[in-house]
Amino acid sequence: MKKEKENKPKNTNSEKVGTKFINTIKKRWLISGTNTLLLIAILIAIVILINSAVKSLELTPIDCTSNKEYTLTEQSKERISNIENDVNIYFVGFEEEDSSVILAKQYNKANKKINIEIIDANERSDIATKYNVKNENNAIIIENGERSKILYAYDLYTYDSNYNTVDLTEEKITSAILNVTVDKIANVYFLSGYSEYSLDYSGGMYYLSAYLNDEVLNYQTLNMLTSGKIPEDCDTLVITTPVKDFDELTTEEITKYINKGGNILWLNSSYAEKIDLPNVNKILALYGINPFDVGYVYETDKERMALGYVSCIVEDLGTTDIGDKLTKAILLNSTKININKDELENLGVEQQSIITAPDTSYFRKDVSDTSMSTDGDEQGEFTIGGIFTKTLTASIEESSEESKEDDDKLASTLVIFGDNNFVSDIQIHSQVNPMIFLENNKDVALNSIAYLTDQDEDITIRKDYTKISSFTATEGQKSTIIKIIFIVPLAIILLGIIIWQVRRRKK
Repeated sequence: MKKEKENKPKNTNSEKVGTKFINTIKKRWLISGTNTLLLIAILIAIVILINSAVKSLELTPIDCTSNKEYTLTEQSKERISNIENDVNIYFVGFEEEDSSVILAKQYNKANKKINIEIIDANERSDIATKYNVKNENNAIIIENGERSKILYAYDLYTYDSNYNTVDLTEEKITSAILNVTVDKIANVYFLSGYSEYSLDYSGGMYYLSAYLNDEVLNYQTLNMLTSGKIPEDCDTLVITTPVKDFDELTTEEITKYINKGGNILWLNSSYAEKIDLPNVNKILALYGINPFDVGYVYETDKERMALGYVSCIVEDLGTTDIGDKLTKAILLNSTKININKDELENLGVEQQSIITAPDTSYFRKDVSDTSMSTDGDEQGEFTIGGIFTKTLTASIEESSEESKEDDDKLASTLVIFGDNNFVSDIQIHSQVNPMIFLENNKDVALNSIAYLTDQDEDITIRKDYTKISSFTATEGQKSTIIKIIFIVPLAIILLGIIIWQVRRRKK
């Protein structure tokens, strides 16, 4: 009997070509040492060409950080997308591989009007001389015509309360681009001389001043004793917890400022004892707000107590332009805003709530009473943060001629919080970040200023740096890392040598 032929699969043409190519490599190239070296050189050349081609595409690296530290946010892309002027960003003393350069190139992808260039100060004397920079300065120059801003390497980093490095590159560069391209930069003045809070290092609001440096605005303190008036270019006046009454000059100037349509951000902590502030209360009354009471807002709901403190409360943010994109704020020893609702209509004031303490809260006037009993205390709900918009008329003498022509749009807006501590450097204890770092506290303050300076689009590019995490390897993990870095490559090399020796002896 004839054996049936085994059905063997036939090689396809592609398989034959592949087999023939591999055999050619083995027989003609790997036998000869010269040919082997030539083959290696060809392979290296191919790898270099591929790398060069990929590099020329300037692909954005994959960002594996949890908070996308090296990826341009959609907010920044949106802010710069409509820039029509040519903006040049010169990196002096930087290398192509620097993370700040890699991030900056993403601006060019978002808007081709933004040009990125790494320069050598020794070769570009025109730039070096114009901006007085050297390679060792590690400077970033953002230029739009005659307008420019210079950032240095130390501007791009700061440290949080746990001494972790915080990268500010995106905020700094985006802010600088906007500063040299916007038509008008807002001016914010912090009233001084009446409060214990200030932007100084020891003034309790130093971190806020650091954050303001990243916003598209100019800010400075205003001492009425030396200036004698509120500057005409003031877009927002910031008033922090007055502990002494305004003098007559300050009261008159603030009243004029309001009647011209000036805006105010008012941060007012609770009082532990009664303070007589008739002129301060006169200003608040213009917006239908009665004097602040002595006392604190406490919470009975444990879910709303931060760190277990009844006076450190977690509150939801209302759906206003200031809080709509945010969720919660953490307040400390806050007070309620006493609204004279019967007078709002007469004063032409409309009110929106930013923060309202729920009915689980209560207001205690006797701050020395630390008992948990709420008997005799005023029960919530309480307004702790609000927007008060006062419509003005052309009959006010202080109104400008331009405003009189458009009197239906003339208004003064007060954004007020019954808490100053939530945007302060205060720490509840040493293991907790300053209050301004907690939840959305920082953004509530910055959004309020952006809202009052009519720059709603600035409520955008701030990253949450409180979620930065560090990794500390255990002894077992250290051992594994050492094996991966050192032992595995050595094992591969030794294996290669052994295989080479075995094949050599078989010849």
